[in-house]
Amino acid sequence: MTEHLAPVLHVRDARAATRWYAQLGFVMEWEHRFAPGLPLYVGIARGGLRIHLSEHAGDARPGTLVYLYVDDVEAAARAVGVTELDDMPWGRDFEIADPDGNRLRIGTALGADGS
Repeated sequence: MTEHLAPVLHVRDARAATRWYAQLGFVMEWEHRFAPGLPLYVGIARGGLRIHLSEHAGDARPGTLVYLYVDDVEAAARAVGVTELDDMPWGRDFEIADPDGNRLRIGTALGADGS
């Protein structure tokens, strides 16, 4: 099994959040609800990236910042209407917030040659 990390982000409406994350290429892998009427917990993925979206009170903190490394930061920026990228010592990136205020910094790491 390949190890990976799945941050948990608190959302008010997991299905609406899943639709928002779809613009970044994420797809729903699964959903879980203990019983009808209880909060929804959803797993979304994009390639090797995994995020859990939780409606449960107490899961995660609103405004959490998650850094996502992608192969093509320019394409990710275009997908969400971002036109300006930041050139940082660790790579090129941009920051957006989902409708629930969770912050995503999306970037491409510098290559071995520093470019």
